[in-house]
Amino acid sequence: MVELVSYVAKAIVEFPDKVKVSETKGEKGPVIELRVAESDLGKVIGKQGRTAKAMRTLLAAASAQSGKRYGLDIVEN
Repeated sequence: MVELVSYVAKAIVEFPDKVKVSETKGEKGPVIELRVAESDLGKVIGKQGRTAKAMRTLLAAASAQSGKRYGLDIVEN
């Protein structure tokens, strides 16, 4: 799942070398933490959160096979 989020985020942002993705444990299960440059934060979130919502939908669809429900947190570097 980390590779999927990393691939999508690097395709969207202006500075792909600043993208960092890690997996942590959250209260409700595993959480993917996406860190991007401050100037790329708006691109990753998108208008009214549409891009972030689409990334969460992709993550949910991809994780359905593993039986785990992943969350996505977007954090600025």
